[in-house]
Order: sequence, then C-alpha cells, then structure tokens
Amino acid sequence: MPDPRRFPAIAGALLAILFPVSRAAAQDAAAIVVADNATGHVLISRNPNKRLEIGSLTNIATAMVILDWFELHKHDINEPVTIPDEAATFPDNPIGFLPGDQVTIRDLLYAALMQSDDVATDSLAMYVGRELPTTSRDETPIQAFVAQMNALARKLGMRNTLFVDATGLGLNERRTAYSCAADLAQLTRYAVSRSQFRFYVSQQARDITIDHATAAPTGYVLANTNDLLGVDSIDGVRTGTNRRTGPCVIISAGRPPESVQVGDRYIITPRRLIVVVLGSENRFDAAHQLLTAGWQAYDKWAAAGRPLKGG
Repeated sequence: MPDPRRFPAIAGALLAILFPVSRAAAQDAAAIVVADNATGHVLISRNPNKRLEIGSLTNIATAMVILDWFELHKHDINEPVTIPDEAATFPDNPIGFLPGDQVTIRDLLYAALMQSDDVATDSLAMYVGRELPTTSRDETPIQAFVAQMNALARKLGMRNTLFVDATGLGLNERRTAYSCAADLAQLTRYAVSRSQFRFYVSQQARDITIDHATAAPTGYVLANTNDLLGVDSIDGVRTGTNRRTGPCVIISAGRPPESVQVGDRYIITPRRLIVVVLGSENRFDAAHQLLTAGWQAYDKWAAAGRPLKGG
C-alpha cells in the first residue's frame, strides 16, 4: 500500500478504496491525519502539513505544560486556584466563573478540556506562568507560559506550529497562531501517553465545585463537547472551533494489544489510532468514518510487517 505521507495526492482515492462512505464526510475537511499512536506512522492523510488556526485544540498543549510542570515540581493537583480578574473577562465562560472564585487545579483542567472554558484555561496558565522563569522584566506570566508551549512543540518536532496564547482564541493582534494535522497527531500521541490526560478527556460528565469569595460553594456539572466518546472504543480527545478554519476534532481509540508468540517469547503490540480532522462541518461523522478506514489501513500495514518507510 502506498504511504500517503509520500503521495498525498492519492489520499482521497485511498479513502474511497478503504471505506467508500468516508470520502463524502472527510473530503470537505481542510486537513486530515490518521496515525498509529505507538509509532506515529501515518496511515491516511490529506494536507497534513497545511498551517491552519486550530481554536481550542490548543488546550491539549496547555494541559500538557501544566501536567508536566506539576509532575516536575511534585505539586498537588488538588491545590486551589483563585480566578484572577484578567481571566474572568474572557467571553467564553459557560460555567460562569467570577473573579475571586477558588477552584482546584483538577477541576479547572476538567473545565478546560471537557467544556472549553477559556476562563479555566487562562487561570491555569496564569497560575503556572507566575512560577516560570522569564526572559525579560516585561514578560507576563501568560507569555512565559506560552513560551513553554512552544518549547514543547519544538521538543516534539512540530515544525508547523506556533502558539500565541493558552486558549486558542486568537486575541493576539500581532501574531496568528497555527498548527497542522500532522503536528497535532504528534502532540496527541504525547498527551495520551499520560494516564491523567487520558482520564480527563474520556469523561462524558463531571461534577466540579466552585468556592465563591462571598457566597456558599456551588457545584456545576460539566458535559464533554466530544459527541463520539464511547462510540467504537473512542476515549478522547478534544474538539475545537475557529472562525477561519471551522469545526475541528481529534479522537483516539484503542483495540486490545496484539500478542504474537515468537519461540518462547510473546511480542505484545499496543494498538491505538489517532484521528485528526481540521475544518469540517461534519467533523464527528468524518472522524468516525476515518477511524473505521484507519483500522482497515492499520490491519493491512500490520500484515505487511508494519514498515515505517516506503510503500
């Protein structure tokens, strides 16, 4: 089977052969990638390196900087964070956080990853950003935090990615953030390697608690924006929408590991796919159908010995 990374022009034809229905749903997408999580091998792609705005898919990088920082410094994920005045001005505040409210790191991560709450996301970035080293006296906590996001992107080899804020809102008038489907597949592979991240994004609903400065604590039930959770073993990852690119989604799904006996040894191969769909009005249909096509491509690739190069 030709490698679609080397021959992107045939990606549409490959989709039609592997899973005819997926062509209609996926062809309207600005970019797609289906990749093996274990190796990063790309099974299906179209426009994988096209730079696009990605909206709140940015939160995957935000969450990983936060989780990495907390793990490095051995902080308690149940630490309370006070919602700062600056964060509470964000327009996308479905939970209704107010300045002075206190919420745990854990609950803010749920709010950011499950329900795209920008107040939660920016509050987390400010909290961690205040503890990060700065490159100049004028650098703000958010700028220090975003620098770490871009450092993570460089570490992962994301050559077509630039982050300018923690939320993906694109409010920075001087620079425009961008990424591509191939880079986001790499980022997602890194994220799903962490059990904490996988747990956060796999929840369909979650209760969180908000401690108010001048009133009794209140609860809020978060609802995950990923409509595909639980379908065909899909257990993540993230949705996003951007005014220029349109609706986007990244999903992840696993199968039981493959066990093959070779002499006296058993070779265990994990099986998980990452599907990235950018700019599709039918993002959930496209992602679901690409997952099916991806497993078909995976089975053929596995039967050929899982070659990582060539066709």
